[in-house]
Amino acid sequence: MIIAIDGPAGSGKSTVAKLVANKLGFIYIDTGAMYRAITIKALMYKADIRNAKKMVELTRKSRITLDYKKNGRLKVILDGKNISQEIRKPIVTRFVSDIAKISGVRKLMLKLQRALGHRKDCVLEGRDIGTVVFPKAERKFFLDANFNERVRRRFEELRSVRDNDSVSFKSVAQDLRNRDRIDSTRKIAPLKKADDAIFIDTTKLNIEQVVARILSYIKKSG
Repeated sequence: MIIAIDGPAGSGKSTVAKLVANKLGFIYIDTGAMYRAITIKALMYKADIRNAKKMVELTRKSRITLDYKKNGRLKVILDGKNISQEIRKPIVTRFVSDIAKISGVRKLMLKLQRALGHRKDCVLEGRDIGTVVFPKAERKFFLDANFNERVRRRFEELRSVRDNDSVSFKSVAQDLRNRDRIDSTRKIAPLKKADDAIFIDTTKLNIEQVVARILSYIKKSG
């Protein structure tokens, strides 16, 4: 079974997807972490992120491995190096959407995501899982929350990462607004709810409530 969980940044999809996968004994796949890994590599090599051809070549030469631990932590390996902490840094968040909108990069990532998803039962989270990556997924969910709540969540997440004490609520709001614009207007695989996805507003729900609701839907639908 493939379960697709999509939504914008700060909607709670990553934490929810991890817990749902854990409850069901499924593999968890964070597709966003893959794009963040490429972003880190581009920044590391000081590559021109606006040069689509270079970004595609960079992606083609990269080896990305995702390892979901039982303690709920995702281990992201790029070319043999653990970059799990680095992928959440503000500078990565600032540029990841610019790389994710490149058609050639998305095509390469699509192959990897589908290969991972076809191995066994899994929960995939991202922005185009139910619409592009696995349009025939057995279960689809789209999570969202009001803008201020999403900013608050992302602000708290960034502040929890080492060396991020300088992050301001205002800067997070600006970055999130820009990311929403890029994600929803890009020509290739824009962020949008699949017609057959179940919509869940997480604004006033805690993580446990969202997970319980998703598990309930899955159980009811057999």
